[in-house]
This record gives sequence, structure tokens and C-alpha cells, in this order.
Amino acid sequence: MSRKKCRRKIWSTDINPIAHALAGAAITDKQSLDKLRLGELTSLEAMRMGKGTLSDWSLLNDMLNITFTFIRHGIGMEAKPDCDQAMKSLKDAALRYERTQRMGLDGVGIVALRNVYEYHDLQRTSVSRSVYEKMIDKTRDYIRSKGKDVIEI
Repeated sequence: MSRKKCRRKIWSTDINPIAHALAGAAITDKQSLDKLRLGELTSLEAMRMGKGTLSDWSLLNDMLNITFTFIRHGIGMEAKPDCDQAMKSLKDAALRYERTQRMGLDGVGIVALRNVYEYHDLQRTSVSRSVYEKMIDKTRDYIRSKGKDVIEI
């Protein structure tokens, strides 16, 4: 048996700790947000047209799961009804894809996912970047543990 050792974290010297702390405490920058928004809106439009792919479905599902994580932590509770409807519509789209090999959403699902997109955008712009990254990590852990609201295809 060997003795336990303290493994200390060694920080790189080329990182400015003050700039790193400020970046974590600030709201996510506009360029990163625009990139996320473009991907989400493109996926939503593809699903609306009935030309969605598995990656489009996955991106919208990730957005929905992160929104659920925010709700579970008390941020944006008013999004719950739309999230429930969007989850049902995404499940239906996955089942339809297995039958027909075409990915699309019904009208109710499109409206619900547009509302979820707006709520999610408000959630991520109202918290700091570090909190948003923590919510993403918590969502990833929740999916890995196969939580009750996880959709699998």
C-alpha cells in the first residue's frame, strides 16, 4: 500500500488569472452567442421544413435539456409548459423518423420550440458565463445518469 499524496493543481503561467476570472464572471460575449443562436435557429428552420437531420434534432434536444436544467435550478420557471410540449414533440419526431426516415415537427411543436428558444436565450443572457457552463455540465451529468426527462433515440 502506498500513502495518499496531495496532488496539487499547477496553473499555467501564460494565463492571466485576473482576465480569466473576469471572463468567467462576465455575460457570454456576443460573438459566441450569435454562433449558438445561428445553429439553433437553423436547426429549428430545418425541422419546420421537414428536412431536419439527426444533428438538428440533437441540437434542439440539447437546448431543451439545458432549459430544463435552468428550470430545475429555479431560473425561468415560466418555460416549463412549453418545455413539456417541446419534449413531447421531439419524442414524436424521433418516433416518426424511425418509421419514415424524415425528420420534422408538427405545428404545435414548432411553436413550443420557438418559445423554448426564446426562454433559453433569456436564461443564458441573464447569467454569467461560468454559471451557464455549470448548467451545461449539470445537463451532461443528468443525461449520463439517464434522468427521467432524458429523450433517447
